[in-house]
Amino acid sequence: MSKFKTRREKGTPAISTASLPDIVFMLLFFFMTVTKMRSTEVMVKIKIPKASEVTKITDKKLVHYIYIGQPMDEAMYGSGSRIQVNDAFILKSDIPAFIETERAKMPEYKKSMIITALKADVKVKMGIITDVKKQLRDANQLKLMYYTNKKSKK
Repeated sequence: MSKFKTRREKGTPAISTASLPDIVFMLLFFFMTVTKMRSTEVMVKIKIPKASEVTKITDKKLVHYIYIGQPMDEAMYGSGSRIQVNDAFILKSDIPAFIETERAKMPEYKKSMIITALKADVKVKMGIITDVKKQLRDANQLKLMYYTNKKSKK
């Protein structure tokens, strides 16, 4: 007589977690290389003014910023109001060149949609802002936005 082996039902095998740390680190390195960090370091003191009518911009890639305020390092740059674009201080006369370099970075169909945002301190004199606006008009940059916070209703 021969013996017959009965089939036993085997359970599902456990999922191996040995490669899990490798996958996690691959994802971590992927996001570290793809993510863009803040590109501009603000070197001026800015206290944002408040406004009653505020609208939000939908496509922030079309916006480039001009910062106006007192420098953080007054010993090096002085105590007067300065104009900053990207990571450098510029003169009022350099604004059209800045606008042209920003336009050159954009695709042709988006060049007419570029918006300039003025991020100015509350204490900045209006004369500087007027001079900046005149330089923007000379560079044919007519879409202008003032960066503000919404005024609280009390």
